[in-house]
Amino acid sequence: MGTRIVLCALLCAVAWGQQDRKLTPREMFYSAPPAAAAADNHSSPVSPPAKPAAKRPDPKRTLAPVGDVKAAAATNSTPSTPVEPAGRQEVPLVNAALQSYAPLGVRYSVLKLNASGDEEVDSDAVFHSGDRIRLSVEVNDAGYLYIVNRGSSGVWKVLFPSAETAGGDNRVDRGRRYQIPSQFTFTFDEQPGKETLFLIVARQPERDLDSLIYSLGHAAPVKDRKPAATMLLAQNVVIGDPLVGRLRNTYARDLLIEKVSDGAAAAAAAKPEKAVYAVNPSRAPDSRVVADIVLRHE
Repeated sequence: MGTRIVLCALLCAVAWGQQDRKLTPREMFYSAPPAAAAADNHSSPVSPPAKPAAKRPDPKRTLAPVGDVKAAAATNSTPSTPVEPAGRQEVPLVNAALQSYAPLGVRYSVLKLNASGDEEVDSDAVFHSGDRIRLSVEVNDAGYLYIVNRGSSGVWKVLFPSAETAGGDNRVDRGRRYQIPSQFTFTFDEQPGKETLFLIVARQPERDLDSLIYSLGHAAPVKDRKPAATMLLAQNVVIGDPLVGRLRNTYARDLLIEKVSDGAAAAAAAKPEKAVYAVNPSRAPDSRVVADIVLRHE
């Protein structure tokens, strides 16, 4: 039984991988079903146990219901038919390592505020002094979102989570578009240059970032997430360039990226859009997606 389960899981993984190679990142983003255990602290999904088939008596077993044992003892004999105790059932075990999620993906776009509201613009567009923008982010599975911004000093500062959004909680849900910042816009000043954003979406909390962003208490390890109401955002969080570089180098290697803008890809979409799709095809329960967003200001 165990060998057949392992073989089936491996064959499914191969089939999924072949299917993924035929899909674009945008198609993978929208075709991914929600993870089985996304609402359960984002832990690895475990398949429900299958209903066991009727078992033949095992002559080597001597277990019997309590009543039968007493009856057998009274007659100084052994029950003729051993019976499994009530409630005791053997079910096939599935290696959790073989369980897999759908590919984790993120869709992001730049929203420029104009007279008619927010409009998606090309992320490679040139912005000018006075332009006001937001970032729109959507994920295809529940997870945790982090966005940091690198200023002219070379220091990274946290844009999300923020106190203005969900009380500082950075958990995000599938199918919902988050506008960052939510209560105001970024406005380009008179100083030209580049604004660099680094975005991370992870199915599990990112320990290194959590330890900097949140005050989780001295006794609780970072992996033991507390409810959002008891988590406090640290003030003036500064993140070193080496940490961002390590996250980028570790998780950006196998990502699939697709930019959808004016052209065939946009025409194929349900409605015109200007966005970037980044997908991690690994299917691991601890998948991460990272993205560099560089905004040019002239």
